Amino acid sequence: MQRRVTLLESAFDDRPAYDTALSRALLEEVASGDHPEALRLHRPGDVVAFSVLDRARAGFDDAVAAARGAGFGAVLRLAGGRAAVFHAETLAFAWCIPDADPRSGIGQRFDETSAIVVEALQSLGVDARVGEVPGEYCPGAHSVNAGGRLKLMGVGQRIVRGSAHVGGVLVVGRSDRVREALMPVYAAMDFPWAPETVGAVDDVVPGVTMKDVREALRNAWSRRVDLVSAEFPARILVAAEARAPDHEVG
Repeated sequence: MQRRVTLLESAFDDRPAYDTALSRALLEEVASGDHPEALRLHRPGDVVAFSVLDRARAGFDDAVAAARGAGFGAVLRLAGGRAAVFHAETLAFAWCIPDADPRSGIGQRFDETSAIVVEALQSLGVDARVGEVPGEYCPGAHSVNAGGRLKLMGVGQRIVRGSAHVGGVLVVGRSDRVREALMPVYAAMDFPWAPETVGAVDDVVPGVTMKDVREALRNAWSRRVDLVSAEFPARILVAAEARAPDHEVG
């Protein structure tokens, strides 16, 4: 029997720090055993998500100003890595998994998540592969690309006692907006990268829609777990309010 996973699709795209805090509050609820395993799948607002590594980097303040100058908000995300872009033509996911020994499963969770995204994209006709494209933004071995040329999905992980959070973003459309936001942001922090490696699903499968991609992801996850749609409990919404300031960038 497949394990049951709560599917949460509510988004707060006009409150990016709160939206990030919501995933953190969900992680903490799963870790404590007060909420079952859960998957968030939602469309975010226009925001550049910085890591704590970015915050320690020379040029960070200029990078935040550059993001805002490009029309994006700025938040501190849960996982590590480097700055990544979320906008209305992307899909964000946050998979919160209970685990008494979360550190030991880091690799397995990365492998499984990337495999799910590859499966979903291949069902739409994308030559989807797991692996880092040389020169990609926020590079990672578990990124998902198209044909070894264009990065489509980035993924990171945060572990706490009792649970793990696997979160990422899949670019469905408007890859140009990712490039336009990241070029000044990465320049401010002196990160080398190749803007031509940024891609979107509709760059390689013209006409694909957000609905198509969301459905493909749901189907791919459902082949591994039993997804049950639900709403956020009120206590998690309240907890996120308290956590939101931690993810704001001054």
